[in-house]
Amino acid sequence: MTTVGFIGLGSMGMPMAHNLLAKGFTVQGFDVRSDSVAALAVRGARPAATAAAAAAGADALVLMVVNAAQAEQALLADGALEALPDGSVVILMATCPPGAVTALAARVEAAGRRFVDAPVSGGVVGAVAGSLSIMAAAPVAVVERVRPVLAAMGGKVFHVGGQPGQGATVKTVNQLLCGVHIAVVAEAFALAAKVGVDLDILLEIMSGSAASSWMLKDRGPRMLHADPEITSTVDIFVKDLGIVLEAGRDARAALPLAAVAHQMFLATSGRGEGTTDDSQVIRSYHALNGTNQESRPEPPDRLIQA
Repeated sequence: MTTVGFIGLGSMGMPMAHNLLAKGFTVQGFDVRSDSVAALAVRGARPAATAAAAAAGADALVLMVVNAAQAEQALLADGALEALPDGSVVILMATCPPGAVTALAARVEAAGRRFVDAPVSGGVVGAVAGSLSIMAAAPVAVVERVRPVLAAMGGKVFHVGGQPGQGATVKTVNQLLCGVHIAVVAEAFALAAKVGVDLDILLEIMSGSAASSWMLKDRGPRMLHADPEITSTVDIFVKDLGIVLEAGRDARAALPLAAVAHQMFLATSGRGEGTTDDSQVIRSYHALNGTNQESRPEPPDRLIQA
């Protein structure tokens, strides 16, 4: 397996394609933005003018698009599936609802191609470093066939099940936990801010206590700034927690905490702040409580005893 078609050269897809090139794969890249295709070509990829051109002659076709609708558009409406050689493998790496993944896999396999459901975790940092966690679901033989492709982009490749949709379910659970953790950190900080607690001191205390979490340590510092560096946007969690709730409906599973977290991200996006860093969901809590990051209440004098 040497030639990889790659559709979706965004903030994560582009560095993932770079890592495939670095590992010696021939990459045929396509994106609706021609400048992204040109930028990848500078790194040695074959530029593709269409989704079908990216798939033509490829051993595997990676889809790192925004959602299931874009994956279906590229594969079916834009001809990538038909252009892909018989027996080649479609690797869907976008975050999509499990039900949509299962349905798309059935259409791919009915056309004589194989399908790997392989969403990722690790964000832009992981994509650049080639250290993504990849949650692959497909029969063992199919996963092993594409493992070199996956390993070029990820530090950990987990085989989570034999059926497409199982990888999407694992990613859904991951995003449920991430979204709720971010929202609850924001809620805790908002309570402290309301009564004038110094949030820098609060973060230091909580980071070393039983209340600590990876999200607290990563997003907490960014919540203390009005305009932090963006690594993942509010709108990503509007989308991903929406997928979580859809998966819950399909499984008849109640997800009340995910629903509340989704509403807080949605409120932030609704105010026109969807492209801010996801830590800025705290702005919705400040809005509810009448506080803000620029003018938090002054903390009371702290008594320091020797």
